[in-house]
Amino acid sequence: MEILSGLLVFFAGLWAGTINSVVGSGTLVTFPVLIALGVAPVTASISNAMGLVAGNAAGAWGYRKELQGRGQQLVRLLPASLLGGISGAWLLLHLPEKVFQYAAPVLIVVALLMVVFQPRLQMWVRNREENPEHAIRDKGHSVALVVLVYLAGVYGGYFVAAQGILVVGILGVFMTGTIQNANAMKNILVLGVNIVAAASYLLFAFGRINWPVVAIIAVSSLIGGVVGSKVGRRLSPPVLRGVIFTLGLVALGFMVANLLK
Repeated sequence: MEILSGLLVFFAGLWAGTINSVVGSGTLVTFPVLIALGVAPVTASISNAMGLVAGNAAGAWGYRKELQGRGQQLVRLLPASLLGGISGAWLLLHLPEKVFQYAAPVLIVVALLMVVFQPRLQMWVRNREENPEHAIRDKGHSVALVVLVYLAGVYGGYFVAAQGILVVGILGVFMTGTIQNANAMKNILVLGVNIVAAASYLLFAFGRINWPVVAIIAVSSLIGGVVGSKVGRRLSPPVLRGVIFTLGLVALGFMVANLLK
């Protein structure tokens, strides 16, 4: 890889790692850069996903304080996310790409609405929990959260881009705590899905991996993940929701533009 191309990939990975730890959608930065540099689409997608695992790990570590006291929630949700990632990887090998290209924009719109209206939706969930008429609501909401996390894992295993926005939207409504707590949990769940995806690439698509690209994105996204976690943890809930919404609109724009080509 030429020096200039390597620098472009490095800075794309740096930015992707930063925004991934804050909310997600870093793939929408790195993937177009790789395509512009002439990397084959499938190779670009695989190599990019593998490289960004390092940034995901850095972001998850940076948000570790926001996970304190949430071990039980993590134990309940992580298996669902991993199973979703495995299901998504299986679908990637058996379904046409167009299926999720059409579904992804709809899912992102739903996620953005959940993020924007999170305080009201969360209040509605809490009010139902406190109402004796809804005695089974705890189980219902718990099951709904696990199922939604699984489905988000399926989405992430098949169509990596912007899965963080979808996950934080779900967690922000159904999980107790602040949106920063939801973001911290999101980093762990997305990391799990991406590790599953990376493992599947190593097993079934080893010959399509561009290792120089993986190495550059891994290093740069690792740095970006550290930076992003420090910045993101200082943002107030309204500002963080604003950042998520803005990046979500950008992700949605990319997806719709891709469909219209």
